[in-house]
Amino acid sequence: MQNDLSPRSAILFRMAMDNHLCPYGLKARDLLRRHGYQIEDHLLKTRAEVDQLKADLKVATTPQVIIGGERVGGYDDLRRYLGLPVRDPKMLTYRPVVAIFAVTALMAAAASQAVLGSPATVQAAEWFVAFSMAVLALMKLRDVESFATMFLNYDLLARRWVPYGYIYPFAELIVGIMMIAGFWMWLSVPVALFIGTIGAVSVFKAVYIDGRELKCACVGGDTNVPLGFISLTENLFMIGMAVWMIFGQALVGTAVGH
Repeated sequence: MQNDLSPRSAILFRMAMDNHLCPYGLKARDLLRRHGYQIEDHLLKTRAEVDQLKADLKVATTPQVIIGGERVGGYDDLRRYLGLPVRDPKMLTYRPVVAIFAVTALMAAAASQAVLGSPATVQAAEWFVAFSMAVLALMKLRDVESFATMFLNYDLLARRWVPYGYIYPFAELIVGIMMIAGFWMWLSVPVALFIGTIGAVSVFKAVYIDGRELKCACVGGDTNVPLGFISLTENLFMIGMAVWMIFGQALVGTAVGH
């Protein structure tokens, strides 16, 4: 990591060819600028120039940053040099699920404000669950094959009947859309209750009974979301929504009638 006596100038070598402008080179240049460095920016405009630089510096990739006569390295190396965190692509994180829930909550509040004049309504809560189901289904449908494969690691029904792993994203999407529109509740409610219950039992067994450390397929089969509490929450939302549709709205209707 640099100290206060480090020079505030840097040399940057980055690819800028007609058919490829290196994004990491641009990010490295931006990072250096934001940290107060004067940059000597060398553009590698041909494949021959790129190969020559790699040979001269004995490196395999570009961009390359040099500070104070010492080679720092590429973009990730520059972040480490500046004391900034570097993302580990294998690190488990709940960030994708939290981002989805945050966005769908804002969407539900916005829809409620537009339709009902207030962001905090019972309808907003219902839309939040329905929007979440639809968006989570979309994430799975990006690559159904990968989702189904990861789903087989823990879902009890999919392990007994493999096609269920391929059906699940479509069922989740249809239920979410039906609940948003408020039609065919006789179909969407039991389906939500069915897939939510199986999902909750499967996650609970895998994590809290068997103690297995697995990745969750809730946002697709290509993410590093750990199977755990938030994964369980997705299924509990579906169960809660189904139960509310069966009993809660009936109670509200009865109260309004009186």
